[in-house]
Amino acid sequence: MKYASVLLVALFVLAFSAPAKADGDLLSIGLGYYDINDNEDAADFRLEYRWDTPLLWVIEPWVGAEVSSDGAIYGVGGILADIQFQNGFLITPSFGAGLYSDGDGKDLGHVVEFRSQLELGYEFDNFSRIGIAGGHISNAGLDDRNPGTEFLNLYYHVPIDHWF
Repeated sequence: MKYASVLLVALFVLAFSAPAKADGDLLSIGLGYYDINDNEDAADFRLEYRWDTPLLWVIEPWVGAEVSSDGAIYGVGGILADIQFQNGFLITPSFGAGLYSDGDGKDLGHVVEFRSQLELGYEFDNFSRIGIAGGHISNAGLDDRNPGTEFLNLYYHVPIDHWF
């Protein structure tokens, strides 16, 4: 039942909002807190590439790498939707799948892990952005062991054409 209500809210937001005004691909750098709900917390470092190429309406691809201070490594890619809802503010739900190695960190139960994330951000006139994101990583039951983890990250996004 809770998934149905989340889906309903997501569809409502998509239906009554406009695509964000981003102009080009984004390079995204993130720093955050990994495993906020458990006892294996660590710093989280991210580097992502977000294409400004819609696959379907506002759905766009992204790819990234995530490393924690305790040695966990996660290579991940997926889809996102940048949705502007008021004067530069935007919300970006995303979903991805990738390969995970726990290093000296939290064992998530499987090498294949899925990430769902919700980001609230602000886009400046030069198309750079800041945002705060929270989300969840788990193996979605691919293994009997599926502890999952939650995270909170601060992002800075820079349009690629500003560098080249």
